[in-house]
Amino acid sequence: MTRVVRFHRHGDPEVLRIEDVDLPPPSPGEVQIRVKALGLNRAEALLRSGAYIETPPLPSGLGLEAAGVVESIGEGVKDFVPGDAVSVIPPQSMVRWPAYGELVIYPARLIVKHPPSLDWQTAAAIWMQYLTAYGALIDIARLCSGDVVVITAASSSVGLAALQIANKIGATAIAVTRTSVKKQALLDAGAAHVVALAEEDLAARLSKIAGPRGVRVVLDAVGGPIFEPLTVAMSKGGILIEYGGLSSEPTPFPLAAVLGKTLTLRGYLVHEITGDPEKLEAAKTFILEGLETGTLRPIIDRSFAFDQIVEAHHYLESNEQFGKIVVTI
Repeated sequence: MTRVVRFHRHGDPEVLRIEDVDLPPPSPGEVQIRVKALGLNRAEALLRSGAYIETPPLPSGLGLEAAGVVESIGEGVKDFVPGDAVSVIPPQSMVRWPAYGELVIYPARLIVKHPPSLDWQTAAAIWMQYLTAYGALIDIARLCSGDVVVITAASSSVGLAALQIANKIGATAIAVTRTSVKKQALLDAGAAHVVALAEEDLAARLSKIAGPRGVRVVLDAVGGPIFEPLTVAMSKGGILIEYGGLSSEPTPFPLAAVLGKTLTLRGYLVHEITGDPEKLEAAKTFILEGLETGTLRPIIDRSFAFDQIVEAHHYLESNEQFGKIVVTI
């Protein structure tokens, strides 16, 4: 028997339960991991509440990121042995491959030996944020040195990862956040400029910062009313990549800017990277090199114990965090 987190109905964090279940041995091509830490993501709160793109049969497990020690391996697994320190690439289905548990099983193709310099909490905070930011900025937008990039929800784990990736390649990163409370922290995290939505005119400030060349790349997790002012500040031929929908308000289509500037507006899911072996290998190489050199450094906001999973989910939904929330086991 092993302890896992499951929910039997959709709802607020109180629906999460820690239960004892029997975990079968790994099948061919699979790896069983004894988990040391979990990384929490907003997608897990959406699955729990019934608002995610995946609808689970109930009861359901959840979770996209974990780090720990290989406990056992299935037939045909050659790259790992018991005792290896590993972390998990987010699967396309967290219902099929849930991470919230003391013991979990994943396909070997989604397991990575992380740099030995990383502690368990940091190792559990790598892949979702950096793969998401890498896929959008590097694989799709082809962000280059000298580009200006706007990153909304900049204090989120993906936002902070995007700031670091932009700095790594020499782009100018503009962080967009709700208020100026986190301004200094975002500057310290690598933002060249910070714009506070509640205190400034977004289009005017972005246009002033970017100057005549405009903003070539926007990475947006919000949508809603900020969509139009974001496009106003963009350069001709620019690209806006939408990877979330944090705003509950309608998202207007900025017809004049799209036509006048021949903009590309593109939806994006990290599955585009994790589901393509060639792209995933390129992303892993980029991220691991950044971790080893220190140009990429996961920022941990707060740590909870496994028995505090309900409290951790309440904090996840509070929008107070700056960086990654982790759970230790």
